[in-house]
Amino acid sequence: MKEKVNLLLLPGDGIGPEVCIPVKKIINCLNNFTNIEFSIEEDLVGGCSYDEFKLPITEKVISKAKASDGILLGAVGAPKYENLPFDLRPERGLLKLRKELELYANIRPAKVFNSLADASSLKPNIVKNMDIVVLRELTGGIYFGEPRGIFELDDGQKKGINTEVYTTNEIVRLGRIGFEIANLRNKTVHSVEKANVMESGVLWREETTKLHSKEFSHINLKHMYADNCAMQLVKNPKQFDVILTGNLFGDILSDISAELTGSLGMLPSASLGEIGDSKRRKSLYEPVHGSAPDIAGKNIANPIAMILSLSMFCNYTLKNNILSSQIENAVEKVLENGYRTKDIMQKNCNLLSTSEMGDVVTENLKNILEKNEL
Repeated sequence: MKEKVNLLLLPGDGIGPEVCIPVKKIINCLNNFTNIEFSIEEDLVGGCSYDEFKLPITEKVISKAKASDGILLGAVGAPKYENLPFDLRPERGLLKLRKELELYANIRPAKVFNSLADASSLKPNIVKNMDIVVLRELTGGIYFGEPRGIFELDDGQKKGINTEVYTTNEIVRLGRIGFEIANLRNKTVHSVEKANVMESGVLWREETTKLHSKEFSHINLKHMYADNCAMQLVKNPKQFDVILTGNLFGDILSDISAELTGSLGMLPSASLGEIGDSKRRKSLYEPVHGSAPDIAGKNIANPIAMILSLSMFCNYTLKNNILSSQIENAVEKVLENGYRTKDIMQKNCNLLSTSEMGDVVTENLKNILEKNEL
C-alpha cells in the first residue's frame, strides 16, 4: 500500500510557473519509483490570483492549503502590481497563507555544493562543505509587535514606531524545532539575539537556555550577539550548524548565509507550523529567489531551488530523510557532471535551460531510485 500525500502547488508569478514544471516531473518520478503516491492540486496565488479574482489569494485556496499535507509555492510579485493598494499586492497572498496556517518557523538552509564553491563571494576554502540552517521566527518580533505606525507630533514632526515583542511560548516553540533539527545534523545550535541591549534578547536567551537544560542538554548550545554572528558568517561560516533567531535578525542573517552559496537560484526554504490533524506539521515550501520578472518566460531560470524545496518537504513534513537525500544527491550529481543554468554558469560547463535542467535532474533521480542509492 502506497503512502498517499496531498500537495497543493501554487506556481504564482514570474518564473514561478517555469520552475514548477520540473518539480512536477520529479514528483511523477517519485510516484513511479517509490512507495509514495503524490496527488497534486494546482491553484492561484499572488498577481495571477489578483488578475482572476481581484484578490492576492482567495478563501477557497486558503481552505485547500489547510486541508493539504503541504504547500509548494513558486514565487509572487511583478512590477505591474506595485501601485495596487497595500492589501491587494501579490505578497499579501503569501503573508496571508503564513498567518492563516500559523507558520511561525522559517527554515533557510545554506549549503554549498562543492562543485559551485568558486561561485561564492568568499574564497572557496572558506565555504567548501559549508552546510548551515538559519531558523527564523516568522510571525512575531518587530515586524508584528504593537504599537506600530507613523504618528504626527504636536510640533509638526512625525514619529515612526515598531515594537520588538516576544513571549515565552513564541521563543520555546521555535527553540524546540531548532534543537530537533540540530539533533538530526551536527548537534550544535547558535542562539542569536542582542541580550546586551534589548530586553527581548534577555528573555530569548533565558527561555532558550531553560528549554535546552530541560529537554535538549545533549545538544551543544552557544549564545551569540547578532552583530557578531553576521561577522562570523563571512569570517568562518563552517563553525555554524543551526542558527536560531528572531524575525528581524533572521531576515538579515539568512540573506548573508544565502549569498555565501553563490546563487539564490540554489536555495530552498520551509515555513512550518504546528502539527495538524494529519499528524504532519502545517508547512509551506518555496525557493528564496523570488519571481525574477526580468527573466520570466525565457526558460533560463534555475529550477534547483524549487526541486530542493520538494526535498525539504520530504524531510520535514514526510520525515523521509532518505528520499530527501536522494533528491539532493540527484542535484549534486548533475552539478558534478558540469551542467549549469545561466545564473551558475562556469567555464567549461554545459549551459542548460530551465526545462533541460529539470529533465537532467529527473533522469539522475530515476537512476538513483532504481539502484536504491543514497
